[in-house]
Amino acid sequence: MVRRHFFLAGALVIVLVMVIVGGLRMVMGGEQMQAGGPGGPGGRGGGGVPVAATAVGTRSFNDTVELLGVAKGRQSVTLTAAATQLVERVRFNDGQFVSQGEILVELKDAEQNAGVEQARARVAQAESTLERWNTLAEKGFASKAAVDEHQAAYLTARADLAAAEARRGDRLIRAPFAGVVGLTDITPGALVNPGATIVTLDDLSSVRVDFQVPERYLAGLQAGQTIVATSDVYPDTQIRGQIETLDTRVDESTRAITARAIFPNPDRLLRPGMMMRVSLSRGQRESLAVPEASISVQGSSSFVFLIADGDNGPRAEQRPVVAGMRQNGFVEIRDGLEAGDRIVANGVNKVTGGQSVRIAKTPTPSDVAGVDPAAERPGA
Repeated sequence: MVRRHFFLAGALVIVLVMVIVGGLRMVMGGEQMQAGGPGGPGGRGGGGVPVAATAVGTRSFNDTVELLGVAKGRQSVTLTAAATQLVERVRFNDGQFVSQGEILVELKDAEQNAGVEQARARVAQAESTLERWNTLAEKGFASKAAVDEHQAAYLTARADLAAAEARRGDRLIRAPFAGVVGLTDITPGALVNPGATIVTLDDLSSVRVDFQVPERYLAGLQAGQTIVATSDVYPDTQIRGQIETLDTRVDESTRAITARAIFPNPDRLLRPGMMMRVSLSRGQRESLAVPEASISVQGSSSFVFLIADGDNGPRAEQRPVVAGMRQNGFVEIRDGLEAGDRIVANGVNKVTGGQSVRIAKTPTPSDVAGVDPAAERPGA
């Protein structure tokens, strides 16, 4: 029983000590605020939310139009067979570079070889017969009509030989230009039909990109114009090329014209089928600019917090603005601000309209989009 009373007395003492310590801290905090401690009315920089500030000024913006296109090889083709036949031999490997005219696939051609030999025999016979009739005609024993008949027979035999050689040539699939072959499932013994895909061939020394340009930009578009493109595969790499040609017509349904651009591809990093983001430069312009972090977006409207002088020091006023282009971390301001206006540079989510703020310095127009690092530290 005595032990129980001892523990109760100890607990009461601990509670009393905690109450006394808390009261002392509150009293000391109030005295510090009245004495002008940090955050109080008399503190350094005054009361309010600490913010970084900047002055609105001008900045150069590149007026560009971004469009989408699909990369294609400088030359691209899908090789097919001209006749139904079995594959005799495949003479390339997947992804191999091949030269123009190089044989890629051989089809069985025994029948065609026999046809060529027959045609050659007929040519030899017709030529020999023609020579005999020419000799007879020279001696006056053959008529001109007979010689002409055998001359026609000889020419017909030569044409038949050329046709037979062409049919045999159809059994050889050649590369029409130098390039890189793709993947294939064709193997010796496979039966191929006319129109069936054998392999793709792409010239990757450069790529062409076709893209649609709205007609309102047609006046500033011309062949030979330099353009810049990027790909999601290499987002940090800008690829420079130029417009090769423009279509002759504007599409009536889309009100756009097709432009074709050529981009060098010496390292073969670009592949046909890749999505390309093409940027057309339309010059530069000077506009008012603010950091992206200073813009607050609510629905379709944009706002900044203008720093104005109040009775108790600087305060933030919500100001609607008309935002334009976003580029390199800055936003173009088309309306709502004037050069030299002071605004909250970042931390706008911590500020409300009419709230007192504490800034690190008084910005000047030369501080366009400049953020004072000291303002990141509360109490600076």
